[in-house]
Amino acid sequence: MKIILRVRHQLQIISLASIILVLLSFASLCFGNYQIPLIHLYYAIIGQITDHTVISPIETNIIFSLRLPRMLAAIGIGAALAISGTAYQNIFQNPLVSPDLLGVSNGAAVGAALAILLNLHSFGTQILALIFGLIAVLLSVTIPRLMGRSTNLTLVLAGVVVSGLMQAILGLLKYLADPDSQLQSIVYWQLGSLSKVTVGNLISVLPMMLIGLIVLYIMRWRLTVLSLGDAAAQSMGINVVFERRLVVFSATLLTAASVCLSGPIGWIGLVVPHMARMLIGPNTRYALPLSGLIGAIFLLLVDTLARTLSAGEIPLSILTGFIGTPIFIYILATKKVTLR
Repeated sequence: MKIILRVRHQLQIISLASIILVLLSFASLCFGNYQIPLIHLYYAIIGQITDHTVISPIETNIIFSLRLPRMLAAIGIGAALAISGTAYQNIFQNPLVSPDLLGVSNGAAVGAALAILLNLHSFGTQILALIFGLIAVLLSVTIPRLMGRSTNLTLVLAGVVVSGLMQAILGLLKYLADPDSQLQSIVYWQLGSLSKVTVGNLISVLPMMLIGLIVLYIMRWRLTVLSLGDAAAQSMGINVVFERRLVVFSATLLTAASVCLSGPIGWIGLVVPHMARMLIGPNTRYALPLSGLIGAIFLLLVDTLARTLSAGEIPLSILTGFIGTPIFIYILATKKVTLR
């Protein structure tokens, strides 16, 4: 009976989060520097114009060309980063792990900075960011194998080393950049933004995101077992080495696809998994999808605030830092940072 009640409670929380996400999605299409009434949004979506409601071409363009791609990107990136964070924290059995553990964010920043120095357009910037993000992860994974020490600790240390290398390269590229134009673009990209996201950009990274999401969703119950340690996982018939590598690959794919679209966005992959576990428990069968929903809600809310609070656009990492820091302090203060 207790198990049935617990499952019902978990499903209710997931359903509530889904409803909140839908409502916030409509709100994100209405709010911004140019406010759009909800009734106008309704008629724009169903494609009708009545005598008492006139949908201007400006409103239609804002909804479908500007805000809709940003809304979809915020949902996808927020969910991807949160799910990646959940997977990493379970695999490495460390509640302080985030999706950029293996240097993907710093590698992507190097690729984006190089593209800006080469005066490439936004699509070229995203391509180079993706390539260098994956190169950084490949280096982090290769170093332990060359050393013959394929352990979690060695992999984490390799990620630290590669991140440091990428930061040094990024510093060199900043030094070489034109301070009046290129340097500002590099710094702004590092702070994270969805302002340049288009439907084409989303479609280009959609296959990577879908692969990562599907694999992690299928393996969500195994993540709980893997978080118990290698011995416990092996006793239950799990191929620990293969499945750990598959999880790391899928989570990295999600993170790389997200970072190349928006730039590095901190705190989501670190804080949101803790929020999900506090609400629903450590079982990743339910915690993983809830993390995705909360991550999508979190980034969608932050992006809407970034477009609304000022005449300009506040970089996303600034707002996620201000919001995520007190949340994480609360989690630490309540000592709810364990995985099991």
